[in-house]
Amino acid sequence: MTIYIDADGCPVVSQAIDIAKEKEVTAVIVCDSAHEFRINGVQVICVSKGVDSADFAILNRMSKGDIIVTQDYGLAALVLTRGGFAIDQNGRLYEEDTIDSLLDSRYLSAMARRAGYRTKGPKARTKEQNRAFHDAFLKLIDEKLQLQKNPS
Repeated sequence: MTIYIDADGCPVVSQAIDIAKEKEVTAVIVCDSAHEFRINGVQVICVSKGVDSADFAILNRMSKGDIIVTQDYGLAALVLTRGGFAIDQNGRLYEEDTIDSLLDSRYLSAMARRAGYRTKGPKARTKEQNRAFHDAFLKLIDEKLQLQKNPS
């Protein structure tokens, strides 16, 4: 199992890396050339700037059972179809039964923006959101490691 972090605009890169190191799971940061990461003991894959370039780099490298940290609904949907697990920066696990409604909401927001409507940006990050991510991410990793030890 590998953890891939879609690091373009991700507010929990350090948290995810710390948890991966604690659990002795390989973590890989994937970002475009507009971002720069240097973290000891962590592979960084830097791709050219471009729409979804980091997403495609993750999809081309991931395997079934890998965990992807992303806030991108489109990437999360593709990860699920490939047998991976996706979690967002607030600890929400993307699931087959909810991803379609998230994609629909993203589409409607994009259409509204194209029509000239303003949509609200994200609110300031809270300690509660950091805690929710930490707890959910840790639980997900523990569950997947347990499955690897005891496949049934």
